[in-house]
Amino acid sequence: MSVDIDIAGLRPERVAVVPSPLAELGMALHALAEPGHHPGVQGWVTSVTAGLDPHLADRMCEADFLWRTTFSDLFIPCAGIPGRSTLPGATLAEELDLLDKLTDEQFVDAALEFTCVPPYHPHGPDVLSDEDVRRRALELAASRGPQQVRFSERLLNDPPRIRSWLRQFLEDCDQAFFADTWSRLRHQLAADARHKTDVLRRRGLGEALASVSPALTLHEAAARIAVDKLARGRTATGDGGLLLVPTSLGWPHLSVLYRYGWQPVLHYPVGSPELAAPPSVEQVALRMTALSHPVRMRICRNLARSAYTTSELARVHGMSAPEISRHLSVLKKAGLVTTRRRGRYVLHQLDVTVVARLGSDFLEGVLR
Repeated sequence: MSVDIDIAGLRPERVAVVPSPLAELGMALHALAEPGHHPGVQGWVTSVTAGLDPHLADRMCEADFLWRTTFSDLFIPCAGIPGRSTLPGATLAEELDLLDKLTDEQFVDAALEFTCVPPYHPHGPDVLSDEDVRRRALELAASRGPQQVRFSERLLNDPPRIRSWLRQFLEDCDQAFFADTWSRLRHQLAADARHKTDVLRRRGLGEALASVSPALTLHEAAARIAVDKLARGRTATGDGGLLLVPTSLGWPHLSVLYRYGWQPVLHYPVGSPELAAPPSVEQVALRMTALSHPVRMRICRNLARSAYTTSELARVHGMSAPEISRHLSVLKKAGLVTTRRRGRYVLHQLDVTVVARLGSDFLEGVLR
């Protein structure tokens, strides 16, 4: 399984490696919301959390599915600018200005990604004008709780209001903690970008991709890049470019932006921290047996990012609810999945802390 990027006709000068303060702020919010995904930045998470203003902390929960459940493409708005060759801004303010340049349709489409509607690829009906797509989005939001429903309704009814809210929230995060974090990280990211650019110019795209991640493979004959992930997707550079964005806070996530009509982006981590030692042999054997089935591995990829109902998983994987329930039972027996009730919905989620103890290779695989 992989996400493929068709690069036929891509000129070398249209490949850029550029840090993005807005993308790093998105990753910072994700690390704060899901610290279990990022064992290497626990100290930073603890420090920031301890110093947060309670009001800002509450606002972080209002739309945290934009950075907890998914890596919303709203955090790399340059990719959606017409021409598909715009680069990230040098400052957060410049990038927020790029976010303002997205159309309401682009903004709403990206913000509703957590509902899995509209289709990520290829392009589908516009959720702002198609009543069936709108109703479907609200139905899927309902399974994730009243907070998501309220946000989705406000987003669909008044996009400018939500756009203004998000910009103000991100500016407040910058003032509260991110400006200091970015001043420390931007030098490392700039140095990595310079190094990758030098490799790209001197040794070619294949060597540059290899230096980014072993999960990236350049198939020169087929003019495509394969990103080894537990997901399927396709995109193409077309007459645009390819953007590589480094992150210091993002390990182990290797994200691919392949939204229809947007510039392809590889958002890759710089450095890989060591994880804790594995559990006992008996526990490892039980858990690895549970993970030996390819369907359960794909289910783990979903549950690592968000809580899902059995019906949602059945829809995503094209299986019946009883089939999904049997796979979930095996994962729960191995202690890999937790279950909680929210109203009439029963939600399942991967215990990332337990998975981390199995080793970094599997954790990176499901979170990539």
